[in-house]
Amino acid sequence: MKILVTGSSGFVGGRVTQMARDQGWDVLTHGRSAADHARQPSIVCALEPDTDWTPVLDGVDCVVHCAARVHQMNESLAEAQHAYQDVNVLGTLNLARQAAKAGVKRFIFVSSIKVNGEWSKAGQPFLPALDTQPEDPYGVSKYQAEVGLWQLAGETGLEVVVIRPPLVYGPGVKANFLSMMNWVYRALPLPFGAIPAKRSLVYLDNLADLIITCCTHPVASGSTFLVSDDHDISISQLLRLLATVMNVPSRLIPIPPRLLLWGLSLLGKRAVGQRLCYPLQLDIRATKEKLGWTPPVSLEAGLRQTVRAYQQQKEQQ
Repeated sequence: MKILVTGSSGFVGGRVTQMARDQGWDVLTHGRSAADHARQPSIVCALEPDTDWTPVLDGVDCVVHCAARVHQMNESLAEAQHAYQDVNVLGTLNLARQAAKAGVKRFIFVSSIKVNGEWSKAGQPFLPALDTQPEDPYGVSKYQAEVGLWQLAGETGLEVVVIRPPLVYGPGVKANFLSMMNWVYRALPLPFGAIPAKRSLVYLDNLADLIITCCTHPVASGSTFLVSDDHDISISQLLRLLATVMNVPSRLIPIPPRLLLWGLSLLGKRAVGQRLCYPLQLDIRATKEKLGWTPPVSLEAGLRQTVRAYQQQKEQQ
């Protein structure tokens, strides 16, 4: 099995690369610069509408497309939307067209649950089918890429698989999850002790395992799969569990969610408050049933592995 993993220097792409090589697969890697990866990438390039991928597509059976523009930089909304369009939409479709032309059989697109929305309705977890189109610029770009890929699949016969993960955590995680672990590690008082809304998370190895499964599974083609640890948890529960695993005091203050949301809104952080106080749950029954797949790592085991790596890094500082 020969695969190309884009974004192989990243959090998800790096783990997919390692797991695929552990299985004996021939893995071609991609990075934006030679310094992006411990091993020299097979191709060094930006993900752009006119990038030439032909040097690495010959003989490839499957492309696993993890590379993406995820964050808005110090730029206007219009500039960010343009950049998302260039990278996440046009860059993705350019790669997929070249893959189809080169005879690549399957294209795995790592999308985002933001395509479904920023939060789910109470008691109504997200499903692969969409009720509405996304509004978040990043989510819009992922949605547009999905639409383009399905059109390309119909035109060329390229086997497309879409995977929409929620927040991904694991050893080496950064951004919001790392900030949260820092808060817990310092035993800071946190006003999140009374938030009941559940959220779906996915451990890095669970996501990578599903991606690897979809590379070869005979019925994966033509489907959109949601993925999680299959164990939803509230922010309050998550913070308490992290504190237990770290063996530090949990200092959660039970502020009512409405009051917390009101306070954050006054500070201009309403979107942050909504992400904290509203549910974001995924229904992965279709993924499990169609693929005969279950997450190999439990949420608690994944959190323990994540915390262990975090504490080891702290000891080395």
